[in-house]
Amino acid sequence: AALTAGLPMSVPGLTIDRQCASGLDAVVLACRLVQSGAGSWFLAGGVESCSTAPLRAHRLTSTPGAPDFYSRARFAPDSSGDPDAGTAAENVADYYGIERSRQDGYALQSHRRAARAAGLMASDIVSVGGRMADETLRQRMSPALLARFAPAFHPDGTVTAGNSCADADAAVVAVVTSLAEARAAGFRQALEFHGSAVTGGEPALLGVAGAHAVNMLLDSLHLTADRISRWEYNEAFAAQVLASADLIGVAQEKINLHGGALAYGHPYGASGAMLVANLLRQEELNGHDGGWSVAALSAAGGLGTAAAFRSVELG
Repeated sequence: AALTAGLPMSVPGLTIDRQCASGLDAVVLACRLVQSGAGSWFLAGGVESCSTAPLRAHRLTSTPGAPDFYSRARFAPDSSGDPDAGTAAENVADYYGIERSRQDGYALQSHRRAARAAGLMASDIVSVGGRMADETLRQRMSPALLARFAPAFHPDGTVTAGNSCADADAAVVAVVTSLAEARAAGFRQALEFHGSAVTGGEPALLGVAGAHAVNMLLDSLHLTADRISRWEYNEAFAAQVLASADLIGVAQEKINLHGGALAYGHPYGASGAMLVANLLRQEELNGHDGGWSVAALSAAGGLGTAAAFRSVELG
């Protein structure tokens, strides 16, 4: 990726993998490297191309050399349970009592907010193949349309295609450096990194691991949820966002002010970096008021990542 982008051959690259949390963890790692003095400038982010993902297969022992194709890697042993994401979302909805109507209402909020925000990040988007618009955004999403969707994972379930994200292709990259370097280079606004937290949770309820990470992060910074001005929480499923909001103690109306993955899709490896990009744009639109922002998401296997930032004026 670095060489295709035209960076000098002397510039090294590093790939990290924490599934859906990879993009945010890449940004956090770059921030930690700057803090430690291990480097001054980093490009950090994530990429996913679901539409061109390679086929994956195990080698069969019964027929040497023959492939046993599979759709996803395992993330937990049988003793812990390793449900598919949709089943895990149903588990969360059932365990935390997130009704279908509430899930559909949140999905509608996401589409409407994303529709209103369309174009706000146009200056940050690079055209790929002539395309610059999100293909999954439904400008005319309505309660009646959402009500027509049948349960997607269990016959009597509440999680549907309407209140779940779509797979997506995307790439997001951010510049990470020190405040001093940013000022010297002429940057005028930035998000200042203040800390992060990562935790593991029950794989069967993987969707709320991000909430546990948020609560750890807030405790470490001696903050309460009401001190956070802007929240970005990945919307793999409406059920997990709503359950997480309840666990954190934040109103759902305060999360994802420009919509989220329920509207524009979930490019797994890129989504965490997209949360940071969304926060940066929101801070610019609000005049960099110095408020706190949090980006968080849950990942396969029951892992959660969260990071805290404050907006700063550099010029």
